[in-house]
Amino acid sequence: MKEKIGIAVLVSGGGTNLQALINAEKSGALEHGHIVAVISSQRDAYALERARIAGIPGYAFVRKELGADEFERRIAETVDSSGASLIILAGFMSILSENFVKKYPDRIINIHPALIPSFCGKGYYGLRVHEEALKRGVKITGATVHFVNEIPDGGRIIMQKAVRVRDGDTPEKLQKRVMRQAEWIIYPKAAEKVCRELIEKEKNNGKVQS
Repeated sequence: MKEKIGIAVLVSGGGTNLQALINAEKSGALEHGHIVAVISSQRDAYALERARIAGIPGYAFVRKELGADEFERRIAETVDSSGASLIILAGFMSILSENFVKKYPDRIINIHPALIPSFCGKGYYGLRVHEEALKRGVKITGATVHFVNEIPDGGRIIMQKAVRVRDGDTPEKLQKRVMRQAEWIIYPKAAEKVCRELIEKEKNNGKVQS
């Protein structure tokens, strides 16, 4: 069997990027990664149903119920106990603390629905990114996969893909096109790239599953 990196996917909503990752693993496009846990910040997130259908263990931890410290402690505990070496944020609507991020250096990745450094940073998420892109009149937007550090959208870029803005676009239309033409394509590719790199790093310390 091929060596694989365990992946924990953090979600909050519908889980379309999670589904793209699940599909990529099933098709073999994500050949060096294996999704071992899906962790949601919302109990009613449809992403948990996607995980159930795919046979992936799902967990829900709500920050308002637990408090920030316990919320992150539960997530870290679940990530570690699942055997995951890579954390993928897929529509995870909660900013992780500096302490959490430092626990997993170069092992947390995120996708942002714009070409960083445009329309990124604190407060830029969801439809607001596309609203601002249309307000500024840009002709090209896209998506960026990047490592997560203590600065929102500030980590090293892994992969980007451009998407053309069309006349008559609404934020909702643009959001869907960026998902279809960029996010769902490059997120699995970037995950595979990072998994391969982690395997190279971990080959000699016995952490890689085979």
